[in-house]
Amino acid sequence: MGASSPETTTTTTRGEDHVEEEKEEEEEEERRRSGASEGDVVEKEKIKQQQQQQQHHAENMVDDMEAQNREFRFAKLQNLNPSNPLRIPSLSTLNSRRFTNKISLFLFAIHAAAAAALISFLGFKAIQGVLKTNSASSWKEKRILRFWLPQVESSAVISIILALIWQKTIRTWPQFMIKFILWTSFTTTLVSGVLLLCFQMPSTDGVGVALVLFSVGNGLYSCWVYRRTRFATRILSMSLQPASKFPDLIRPVYYILGFSFILISFWVLAVIGALNFYYPALVVIGLVLSLAWTAEVLRNVANLTVSRVIALYYLRGMQSNTKFCLQRAMSWNLGSACLGSLFMPTIEFMRIIARGLNLLEGEDEFMFSCAHCCLRVMESVFRYGNGWAFVQVAAYGKGFTRASVDTWDLFVKQGMEPIVDSDVTSALCFLTGVCSGSICVIAMASWTFATHKTFTATVSLLAFFIGYLLILTGLSGREERRRKKERKGGWWKQRDDGGRWRAAIGSGWARSVEGSGFEGDGVFERGGGILVIC
Repeated sequence: MGASSPETTTTTTRGEDHVEEEKEEEEEEERRRSGASEGDVVEKEKIKQQQQQQQHHAENMVDDMEAQNREFRFAKLQNLNPSNPLRIPSLSTLNSRRFTNKISLFLFAIHAAAAAALISFLGFKAIQGVLKTNSASSWKEKRILRFWLPQVESSAVISIILALIWQKTIRTWPQFMIKFILWTSFTTTLVSGVLLLCFQMPSTDGVGVALVLFSVGNGLYSCWVYRRTRFATRILSMSLQPASKFPDLIRPVYYILGFSFILISFWVLAVIGALNFYYPALVVIGLVLSLAWTAEVLRNVANLTVSRVIALYYLRGMQSNTKFCLQRAMSWNLGSACLGSLFMPTIEFMRIIARGLNLLEGEDEFMFSCAHCCLRVMESVFRYGNGWAFVQVAAYGKGFTRASVDTWDLFVKQGMEPIVDSDVTSALCFLTGVCSGSICVIAMASWTFATHKTFTATVSLLAFFIGYLLILTGLSGREERRRKKERKGGWWKQRDDGGRWRAAIGSGWARSVEGSGFEGDGVFERGGGILVIC
């Protein structure tokens, strides 16, 4: 009874084996399920890793492209040749703290001190002569004060008013004013010349003939350049665009005009005193030359001030303080203004003669030889002294001669000499001064002829001289904004797809041009690869 039967043992063993098989099957099923889920996880992890690698690769590509762009900009804009107009100078270059042309500055300081002493002394002599009684000199000086001084002072006041009017009208209606200046200068010089001839006095006849002859040449020149007025308008309009960002840009010109009026008032008294001094003719000539140089220096001080403001705007995007730029022009860069003012009028006059001969060079062999020789001489002279130099003087603190050479070499490298030699806006500035001087002549000559005929010729000459100087001083800021678009580093040109010339001009009015690279309206664009750079 205690022993189990064999059948019962066999049945138990078979049951255990069946249970073990089921467990094994369940374990195998679980292993299959766990293997499938692990495979999905691994696959997902692989996909995620691939996505991260792709994103990291894309980020690396973007970083590489940005690094390449930075290297490109650095190489193209900062490491270019210094003569390249697209070169962006360092701040240390723009903040040069050294005096330019020290010898010229020293000479002008000596001249200014001597002129101030002479004007003070002669002014004192004039007042002393007026206060004397019962003397021939006293009677003569009182007559001059009554019939000569008011007209000269009035011409200065009229010139300042006209300068302000020119500033406003040119800025507001550039297209109309360009044509207006061309033909008004012709009309006013002709009218003033005919008026002086109508007085029928030997002294006024000479001045009248000179003005009539000038008006004829002025009219011919106006007809010759009239086809360029549309293009000149486009460049003038673009060059005036930065002016709206600097509301006080013309304020230094107002200061200089006020100082010029005070200087002319004392200068006139000195001229009166010189009439009763030793060698009056030589003394008066010396006073005239001194006033001319001083007025030209004041004008170029205004040029340097505006050049500095616009240069920093184009080169660094800075809206600099005009007062600080004026202080810099009257200190560090004053020597260059003195040197340029001493030689630039003569160089410009020689340049006008060379251009006239250039128009006649095809007439005969003799004229061709003269024109060729004169042009070669002017090419060498103009390389060492030109008006565009003031832009580099203001921007980089260079000396006048070095700035002239650098600018002219850049013109030569870019092949821009024909365009530079064919500008019309310098002539427009000159004709504006002539027009205002002629207006002063018409008003003051009529007044003087009605009161004291013998002073008519001298008053006419002085009125024209004062009007011309003050108008050019008043337009100095406008002219230098043109030059800033011409070159603070220079003109730069390239051809567009249509084979036309595009120009980017780096200060004042931008120079409009006649012939050569520009036909019809010409092309002048800001942007599209054409960058306006100082």
